[in-house]
Amino acid sequence: MTLHAITVLGHDRPGIIAETTDKLAGLGLNLEDSTMTLLRGHFAMMLICEGSAADSEIEAALAPLTADGSLTVTVREVPTEHVEAAAGTSWVLSVHGGDRPGIVSAVVGVIARVGGNITDLTTRLAGDLYLLVAEVDLPAAADVGAVERDLAAVAADLGVGVTLRAAETDEL
Repeated sequence: MTLHAITVLGHDRPGIIAETTDKLAGLGLNLEDSTMTLLRGHFAMMLICEGSAADSEIEAALAPLTADGSLTVTVREVPTEHVEAAAGTSWVLSVHGGDRPGIVSAVVGVIARVGGNITDLTTRLAGDLYLLVAEVDLPAAADVGAVERDLAAVAADLGVGVTLRAAETDEL
């Protein structure tokens, strides 16, 4: 059994998820992890599947999705990695305010400097309002108060609002 990373990108239309997952199930692949979203009207999906099908078999099965040129599909075998439970605490980071370059890099830089890990990140631009929501794992030794102060300082420099709150288990 091998793991495959599969991406599907392109023009959105109804049925992409149903068609893709039907083809993968037909190959006996188990969908283990996925994320699917619309990015400014473009469909984006990433999946990790396990099974015995070769990359070339998966690509051939998904080829009909790309026939009209509106979608691209990539398939790549990836190594199995042991994922240990986070030793720290889980948080939800929210940022909102006027759009400008550098918001994501500045805010996630604060998390990176304390050894935190971003496990999920979504951004949206609605008119001039920029919104970022991230799931964050902070190390057990992290000084959360100091992280909050650093985030507040970065947010003030950027002219945005920021909140960091403990994640409820059922949120993740």
